[in-house]
Amino acid sequence: MSSKSDSYTLPPAVRRVVSAFRIAGWVGFWGQLVLAIISSLVLLFAVSSLTGRGANNAGTGAGFFFAICGLILLYAGAYWSFRYTRLSRQLRTSNAQARPKRGDAIQAVRIGLSINLVGMLLTLLGAQAIVGLLLAKSLSQPQGAIYSAERTTQFVQSLDIFVVQANTNTVLAHFVGLAASLWLVRCLSR
Repeated sequence: MSSKSDSYTLPPAVRRVVSAFRIAGWVGFWGQLVLAIISSLVLLFAVSSLTGRGANNAGTGAGFFFAICGLILLYAGAYWSFRYTRLSRQLRTSNAQARPKRGDAIQAVRIGLSINLVGMLLTLLGAQAIVGLLLAKSLSQPQGAIYSAERTTQFVQSLDIFVVQANTNTVLAHFVGLAASLWLVRCLSR
């Protein structure tokens, strides 16, 4: 284990990269983890409230499937951001032979970018399907109709919007991961 004084014996470029990995790792980890937990809870609440009300709600179908896949990749992205902090510790060693190579650091950032890009793509596909379903429901609502209990799944409900909110939080969290990784790319390319 290296001490704080070891970091002062490192070349300035390595110290800069160590600091960048530590900061980006913690910002990415906490930003993604908090938003992932919020999205999970909101999605869980919405889906548990919507089950049994018919298949024509935002908590079912392809949109929901893609939203869950994006959420799973969000947790993977948070884990990968945590790995950046571990890589920062490995880079901090004063033994140049034991220190990970530049290519290893670049590969770690590429993986982090890939996780968040695929996660964002899946989440956006889910958002498109969910919003498309909500648009179809809102357009099919008769104006001035008398509401009956068995037809409530045809109408946009406030719980449908929870699914949209969870998906939006997931997109934002993937953006946090992308921003952290892109900042690392910038720091590594100096």
